[in-house]
This record gives sequence, structure tokens and C-alpha cells, in this order.
Amino acid sequence: MLYRRIRDLREDKDLTQREMGEILMCSQRVYSNYERGELDIPTEILIKLADFHGVSVDYILNRTDQKT
Repeated sequence: MLYRRIRDLREDKDLTQREMGEILMCSQRVYSNYERGELDIPTEILIKLADFHGVSVDYILNRTDQKT
């Protein structure tokens, strides 16, 4: 599963993958793997991402087009 929305949300805030990794307490490489869908995003990280970007987990997972 490609997590295009987390990339778009990150880019909307002008953040690098390294900066997002620091926010989530993971490496840039791990975060990059999340964006490319090479690693499934753990529930705890999904919640952190949703809270950080002010969107729902369902939005990140493409289950809805409504951000909240």
C-alpha cells in the first residue's frame, strides 16, 4: 500500500523526511519506507501522524476523502 497522503501532508508543511522521522522518533529511512509502502505503518505511528497533521487515520489510509 502506497501512503501518498502522508507524503502530501508532509510536503504541505515543507518538512523533509528526516524532519518527520525526528518528529516520529524514527530514522529518515524508516519514514521513507512508510511513504513508499514498503513498511506497514504501526498503529501508534498512524495515530501520531493523524494528530500531527490534524487529519483522521481513515484519511491517511484512503478510506475517506474527508480530512477530519
